[in-house]
Amino acid sequence: MSPTTSLRSLRVHIADGIAEVELTGPSKGNAMGPDFWRELPEVFGALSEDDSVRAVLLYGSGGNFSYGLDLPAMAPVFAPLLGAGGMDARRREGFRRSIRELQDAVSSLARCAKPVIAAVDGWCIGGAIDVIAAADIRIASPAARFSVREVKVAIVADLGSLQRLPAIIGEGPARHLALTGEDFDADRAYRLGLVTELPDDVVGRGRELAAMIAANPPLTVQGVKQVMNHALEAPVQAGLDYVQLWNSAFLASRDFHEATSAFAERRPAVFTGD
Repeated sequence: MSPTTSLRSLRVHIADGIAEVELTGPSKGNAMGPDFWRELPEVFGALSEDDSVRAVLLYGSGGNFSYGLDLPAMAPVFAPLLGAGGMDARRREGFRRSIRELQDAVSSLARCAKPVIAAVDGWCIGGAIDVIAAADIRIASPAARFSVREVKVAIVADLGSLQRLPAIIGEGPARHLALTGEDFDADRAYRLGLVTELPDDVVGRGRELAAMIAANPPLTVQGVKQVMNHALEAPVQAGLDYVQLWNSAFLASRDFHEATSAFAERRPAVFTGD
């Protein structure tokens, strides 16, 4: 990649063996729309192959990491399935493939040969948790706030948090956060082990950690990542494949329609289990 690349949703700067990937929108709070899902795997695939890069630092612009999935912008992904009432097998298969593409975009961080540090400030919600869970190191500012929020919009989280969080924070805490969808602060994230440090200057500290990694022998660093990932890859992928099937079968529901309507109308949702 060139030393500086500005895309629709990401800005990449490479210097001294470190690639900085900044989430830049264009949606409010760096919400993840079609541009993000297209560009993320392209960028991390290129960084993985770039021999000048030894470590990657990922962070958000504008005081937030990301508000998560941009539901209005991603409506075309859901619309065919919902329009058919979930009854059209061809549309369900198309939706399953769409889920797989989004999963692969998140997994591009884990598959990147270079270690990825996620530096979180402000909000990190839903799909953003999926993204940081695929990173190798996570740090956060004291002002960071988190939520595995998919359950509140009638979605079984399907991009990796249910598969990766148990290995990071433990099975019990992962179930607690995924089933309640509650918000939690940086201190709790630190106590759970989701993040390993709470520096005031989270991006500055991320740069320090990236420089420490970049100073180590690159093939050894890559080997550490590959060996540690090896034991996790098969069960993570099996879980991702299973949730593709689950959501392509069950996401088209009255509860999901209620969740999206309530979101658009800025009111509490009322779920009936239908």
